[in-house]
Amino acid sequence: MAGVTDLPFRKLCREFGERSFTAAELDQAVRGHDAPAGLYVMEMITARALVEGNLETWRMIEPDPQERVRSVQLYGVNPSVMAEAARLIVERGYADHIDMNFGCPVPKVTKRGGGAALPWKRDLFRDIVSSVVTTVDALAPGGPGSIPVTVKMRIGIDDDHVTVMDAAKVAQNCGVAGVGLHARTCEQYYSGTARWEWIARLKESLSIPVFGNGDVFSGHDCQEMLEQTGCDGVIVGRGCQGRPWIFDEIVAGLNGRDPLPPPNLGQVAQVIMRHSELMVENCGNELRALREMRKHIGWYLRGFAVGGPTRQSLGLVSSLAELESKLNELDLTQPFPPAAWGHRGRSGKAKTPHLPHNWLESHEVSTEQRKLLHLAEDGGSGG
Repeated sequence: MAGVTDLPFRKLCREFGERSFTAAELDQAVRGHDAPAGLYVMEMITARALVEGNLETWRMIEPDPQERVRSVQLYGVNPSVMAEAARLIVERGYADHIDMNFGCPVPKVTKRGGGAALPWKRDLFRDIVSSVVTTVDALAPGGPGSIPVTVKMRIGIDDDHVTVMDAAKVAQNCGVAGVGLHARTCEQYYSGTARWEWIARLKESLSIPVFGNGDVFSGHDCQEMLEQTGCDGVIVGRGCQGRPWIFDEIVAGLNGRDPLPPPNLGQVAQVIMRHSELMVENCGNELRALREMRKHIGWYLRGFAVGGPTRQSLGLVSSLAELESKLNELDLTQPFPPAAWGHRGRSGKAKTPHLPHNWLESHEVSTEQRKLLHLAEDGGSGG
C-alpha cells in the first residue's frame, strides 16, 4: 500500500474503526495487548532508505501522536540492512509492531529477487527474518516479544513454485509473532479470486496466529474469511481504497453492532474533504496535498454517476476551496451505488513473474544473485 496508507489516510481509517469506542476503552485494550479497532499499518518503507538517513523516508515513518499502536511495514533484501533499520526504528521509539513484506509482485522488484520472489531463497529469507527478530527482541523496552514482528507473503511464485508452507515454518522457528498470507501467487498478481483455502491450510500447519489477506472489500467479506479459514485476523489492502468506512463495517461485525449505513454521494464528499484537509495539514503544502489526493478522489467516486469531464476536472483541483466548489456541483443525493460494493475476485490478467537469471534453479542464493539484490530495494508497492 505504498503511496496509499500514509499518515492522513491511516488517521481517517482509524476514525471510522474507532468511532464506537471511548478513549478509555481503547487505552485499556492496548494495555491488555488487544486491538478491538484494528491496526493501521503505515505504507511500505524501504529499509535501506532508513539506514541511509533519507529525510523523506524518515518523514513518512513519523507516527501520528494519536496512534495508540504504531505499526511499521519494512521491505528489504539484505539481512544486515533490515536489522539496522529495525534497530533505528526501535531505538527512536517509532514502532509497537514491525511487519516485513515478502509479498510484492511488482516486476521491477521481483526481477531483482525481492518481494514475492525472495521466499524461494530459503537461506536468505531465514537470515532476514532471524536478523530482524533477534534485533528487535534485544532492544524492545518490554523485553523479547513486547514489540511483535510479523511477516506477510504470497502463496508462491506460481503454482509450480509454492513457497508459503516452508517459508511460514521458517518464520515461525525464527520467532515471528504471526504470518500474513495474501492468498494469491506472484503470477496471479491481483487477478482472479484469492484462494482462501491456502489460508486455512496455513492456519492448520502453524502454532502462531495467521492473518488472511485477499479480496476483503466489505465487512461481510471479513466475516466470510474468518469463518471459512479459521484465521486469527484479516488484513485489508485494496478494499480500503476510497472506502475508509470499511473499518467501521468490520469492527461492527466483530463487536456485534450495526455498522454505519452506506454513504450517499454527499457523505462521500464530506469524507473527501476531511481526507484532503488532513493531507494539507500533514504536508503543509496545499497544491502538493491536492495532487496526492487525485488518486484517492478517483477511488472515492468509483461507481457514482459523475461523468468523465467532471472526474477529470476533479482530478486537476489545486486548492481545498476549488475541490469543495466542484464537489458541491455534483448531485449529492445519489445513493451509494450497488456496483461500488466490493466483491470477491477482481478483473485483470495474470502476469508471468519476472525473476533474476537462474533464480529457480536452487533454493540458495548464488554469489552473482547477491550482487543484484541491493537493486531490488528501489521500492515497489503492494503485497
